[in-house]
Amino acid sequence: MPQATREIKRRIRSIQNTRQITRAMELVSAAKMRRAVANVLATRTYASLAWQLLTELSARTDATHHQLLQKRYPVKRIGLILVTSNRGLCGGFNHQLVNRVNLYLDHHRQQQVELEADLVAVGRRGRDIAFRMGHSIIAEFAKPDITTRIEEITAVAKLAISDYLKGRYDRIVVAYTDFISPVVQRPRIKQILPIEKEADEYLGQAHSPEVTNTQTEPDKSFLGNYEYLFEPSPDKVLANLLPRLIEIQLYQAMLESDASEHSARMMSMRNASEAAKDMIDALTLAFNQARQASITAELADITGGRVAVEG
Repeated sequence: MPQATREIKRRIRSIQNTRQITRAMELVSAAKMRRAVANVLATRTYASLAWQLLTELSARTDATHHQLLQKRYPVKRIGLILVTSNRGLCGGFNHQLVNRVNLYLDHHRQQQVELEADLVAVGRRGRDIAFRMGHSIIAEFAKPDITTRIEEITAVAKLAISDYLKGRYDRIVVAYTDFISPVVQRPRIKQILPIEKEADEYLGQAHSPEVTNTQTEPDKSFLGNYEYLFEPSPDKVLANLLPRLIEIQLYQAMLESDASEHSARMMSMRNASEAAKDMIDALTLAFNQARQASITAELADITGGRVAVEG
């Protein structure tokens, strides 16, 4: 019985040490989450309005003015930018996003059997998971713990835009985790090239792969009677405007992923700390019961010995 109580005490100390670690990691993640959430909220409105401007320009402007406005059908090659974390201990954050990517690709392969997809990995965890699942990874970029400058995404944006202009891909999409709240994060796949409002609504709002993508030109019936005026010329304005606004969308995706990652890790560490507390409580109860049983047995032995002596 003493051996049992010593083993229980050893397990309690071990779990207490683990709980201290998970509690410290929770506090660190909470601090990072607050910073990342502040970043994402500061730019979300601007990024949303920038995307609205892009979709309006795409619908109203002649595609001959810039190659980024041109649409290619059927879609035979997709370039997919996968934004995940560098480290684990964040629950199903990375696996859920990669599974969402698999659903997206399976859905489009049902429409286009010969569809090919290449992945650009931003984050080591997603790279490793995608590699094990057999995806083609053509490039990898370092992901900062917290993105603070748009320059940190410039190389990825240049690669995506360059490959689209060269005709290497018919579609460029970015897969990331959308930050909803500290307890809710949703995997999302957003099409950035070609620029299509309908495609973004399909990918952003409907998370079921059974939704049909008709691959048709956008309906212009919703447009008003106004038009855009370009100075000095449409070609010069679009050449400078379109790449920068597309870069903004990738930057916002990185910020959303940062906030989601640290929120997921904070909640994961909080759940681990609570689970450790429950285990400590259960082991403490078992320890008290074992000690009580040991004391009772000793008292019984003493009482038995005394009876034997007196008898």
